[in-house]
Amino acid sequence: MSSQQSSSRTYAVIMAGGVGSRFWPRSREHSPKQVLEIIGSGSMLHNTLARIEPLVEQKNTFIVTNKHQHDAILKLLPSFPKENIIVEPFGRNTAACIGLAASWIQRIDRDAVMAVLPADHLVQNQDEFLKILSLALSVATERDALVTIGIKPTHPETGYGYIQVEEEDHDRNPYRAKGVYQVKTFAEKPNLETAERFLTSGDFLWNSGMFAWRVNSILKEIEVHLPDLHDQLTTVQASIGTPDYKHTVEHAYGLTRSISIDYGVMEKAGNVFVVKGDFGWSDVGSWDEVVRLMPKDNDGNATRGKVIARDSANNFIDAGNKIVATIGVSDLIIVSTDDAILICKKGESQDVKEIVDFIRRKQMNEYL
Repeated sequence: MSSQQSSSRTYAVIMAGGVGSRFWPRSREHSPKQVLEIIGSGSMLHNTLARIEPLVEQKNTFIVTNKHQHDAILKLLPSFPKENIIVEPFGRNTAACIGLAASWIQRIDRDAVMAVLPADHLVQNQDEFLKILSLALSVATERDALVTIGIKPTHPETGYGYIQVEEEDHDRNPYRAKGVYQVKTFAEKPNLETAERFLTSGDFLWNSGMFAWRVNSILKEIEVHLPDLHDQLTTVQASIGTPDYKHTVEHAYGLTRSISIDYGVMEKAGNVFVVKGDFGWSDVGSWDEVVRLMPKDNDGNATRGKVIARDSANNFIDAGNKIVATIGVSDLIIVSTDDAILICKKGESQDVKEIVDFIRRKQMNEYL
């Protein structure tokens, strides 16, 4: 890390407010994906916090969540500073989430540099991850830039957004040799043909949704590109620590439109860099991704819990607290909980979200 970065305190913001509806029936409003053991041991949120601990002190780490999940996070992390849990009254996507956290941090330290990380990603090579995140923070500090982390793609994935990089010479970009590029454009989730073209071109990276920037820089860019949100954040920041805070933030969110930081700011800002990372990353966005990541038996089955699989192949079976037996089936995803069972063809688990939407429309709230 540079001496300039060491003079600025580093903060981390963990975004932990999502419902994880694609992981129903295990992920629910009060016990979402990030507080569950989805891959390996330990909850995804706990693993995210442990991952950044060598780089950011816990007292400088903030978790942003919502009122439905606040108690679950307190129970999961009893030693985490309660005052560092920021509660959104309801979801307004990542621009509002990041802006709110930046407003809190700026009030504490106007020279802060902050990393922003989702709570529910998998990282298999922690040392390489810390190296890349440290580099991103250095670039953000020294160049006063907005920095994102892009992942070297391994296959033509249609579930991720992409970042196209500028091919610059070393004189224009002294970080080029370290895998730091100026961003040319952001691309939305592509179809398979486009994803294959991105992979072949070699100048596209997966958009990880991880960021680094000076707190003043991101708030300035929000002011330029999302002035209505900035006006509300200014009001909220002035109320932090007062009896009016809860009412003020609820009112502000009621006037705030839902927009991601990518669409709202990153695609429009000028001084945007991406650091290329290759550290065994996945956003673990669906049951199909869990299937891809889990070890399989000789018949290609990935199982958790008490499972009897007879003449069955290439299935994912999560038995929960029950015993699940299959005979003569293949290419299925089966997830059992105490009150619900999901049976889905492999390759179609992105549509689990539609089941959750149906349950919500039918007001079967006990299953949400």
